[in-house]
Amino acid sequence: MSTQLNGKRVAFLVTDGFEQVELTGPRDALQQQGATVEILGEEKGTVRGWNHDEPADEFPVDATFDSVQADRYDAIVLPGGVQNSDTIRLIP
Repeated sequence: MSTQLNGKRVAFLVTDGFEQVELTGPRDALQQQGATVEILGEEKGTVRGWNHDEPADEFPVDATFDSVQADRYDAIVLPGGVQNSDTIRLIP
């Protein structure tokens, strides 16, 4: 395992309906490089990924959008899926 990203924090911004592989692939790659990854959601609890047009796995939310400071993270990732980005865009 490489430690190239040790000490770096990455936030994944998700709501129900994100494309699951667009979270799991980058998350796993970042963690393998030593980054700390957190899943941020609109609400506490879990968020559900999708595989194309089928519901997939649930993932625990580490923190909510309104409970964190942006400067806590070195990068953000917005996984694809029409529903995810459209929903986030509507959150005040």
